[in-house]
Amino acid sequence: MKISLIYLTILMMYGSNVHALSSDWMTDFDKATKKAIEKKIPVLAVFSGSDWCSWCMKLDEEILSKKEFNDYAKEKFVLFIADFPMKTKLPEEIAKQNKMLAEKYNVEGFPTILVLDETGKVIAKTGYRKGGATEYVEHLKTLIKK
Repeated sequence: MKISLIYLTILMMYGSNVHALSSDWMTDFDKATKKAIEKKIPVLAVFSGSDWCSWCMKLDEEILSKKEFNDYAKEKFVLFIADFPMKTKLPEEIAKQNKMLAEKYNVEGFPTILVLDETGKVIAKTGYRKGGATEYVEHLKTLIKK
């Protein structure tokens, strides 16, 4: 019984990480860049290990899933996620695309967040920052002013 309770607790803490990203997030990079060209706005590309990376989970929980962040970001960026889960299998074409993008943009750790112009050129690179959604929005505003 003790082992079952321990297992259940671990499963609840780590195994049930449901990505709280809104439906505004895209997983097809070509479509995201096309949308960025059409809307004349940058791409916010998040490279994440959603079901194993503790900092990625923190980013999701404290920032990406919050209304303050989403209200700002969906108007100012095309939102793109390149996920590298360990517990969930991605469609093969998405997994290949994400690997290629991580290599192209020299992603060395998770989470990595890139602000890209509509051609895919890096405008800024950042990651998790403590302070919550409102402070993160202010941080993003400084990145796109440069």
